[in-house]
Parts: sequence; structure tokens; C-alpha cells
Amino acid sequence: MFVSNLIPVDEILINSEIAETRFSCELQKCKGACCTLESQYGAPLLPDEIAQIKEILPSAKEYLPKEHSEVIDEKGFYEIKHNEFFTKSLNNRACVFVFYENDVAKCSIEKAFLDGKINFKKPISCHLFPIRVSKFGGDVLRMEHFHQCLPAIDNGIKNDIKLVDFCRESLQRLYGKKWYLKLKETLGK
Repeated sequence: MFVSNLIPVDEILINSEIAETRFSCELQKCKGACCTLESQYGAPLLPDEIAQIKEILPSAKEYLPKEHSEVIDEKGFYEIKHNEFFTKSLNNRACVFVFYENDVAKCSIEKAFLDGKINFKKPISCHLFPIRVSKFGGDVLRMEHFHQCLPAIDNGIKNDIKLVDFCRESLQRLYGKKWYLKLKETLGK
């Protein structure tokens, strides 16, 4: 990551790729791959999200397959690796909160939110995806690349939607509406 590619907005640095890349999810093509990426790590969690998820867990579990519910009951929904929190990953593949609607992997937390059962949408790392937040003396936002997201890039190009706009809601959730407006102003949009 080169410093010349970073755009400062207050104390947060944004990789210019976030402002320039066109991106808009195509769930029917990627099949919810972001929830099932092969990795020993699940989704990153903020420490305060642990308590929030514990509170809404019964509603989120209503949508889960038996195997996922059993893992949560027996081992919990998160783990700590390298002093960071992550959702559990089943077989180094699916997030413990994954359920399938037809053949598309979806988040049971988000489903409970959309059904009006809870007021927590999903972990911010999931909401921001494919934007990732790294800590280097402050937040640095970067785009994480996965070949499974190529349909989202094609869709973003087709519909002229930039990643910074696609993730507007999640960026505002994390940093606030004023910060997002300042970001857009800095980008000249």
C-alpha cells in the first residue's frame, strides 16, 4: 500500500481504490461467497459486537441449519486468534451464521434484522465487505480482492456504482453521516 494511494479524511485513510472501483453485489452469481470463503478465520468482530450478538443470538439461530446451531451451543459463536475476535468458521469454510436460501449463502443475523426481530444488522466487517479496516496508528480502509467478487465488479461497471457508494450505509454506520459527506466532498463527488 503506497502512501500516494491513500486519501485522508479526518484521522482515517482510504485507499483510492475504494473511490475508483466500480462494485455492486450480484448474489445470484457469487452465491454469497463472502460468507463461505475458505479460511481458518470467520468474520472479524469488534469487541462490543460480542455482547450485541449474544443478546440477539436466539433470533439469529432460528434460521440456522442444525449443524451450525449445535456448534454455537457447544463451542460458542466466536473465537479469539492473535488477540482479535472472529466468528467461528465451520470446516474452514462457512461462517457459523450462514444459512442457505435456495443455493445462496446468507447471514442469519441479517435475516433476523430484515424480518424485524432484532435491531443489529450484522457485524460491521460483513456490512463493509469488500472494504476491510486495518489498524496502522488509526483506521486505514482498503479493498479486499476475491475472484468470487468479479460479478460484483462487472455489475458495478454496468450500473456505474462505485464501491464507496455501494458501501455508503456501512461507512455511515461506522463513521457517521458527516464523515461520509466529507469523504464524498474530498473525492469531489
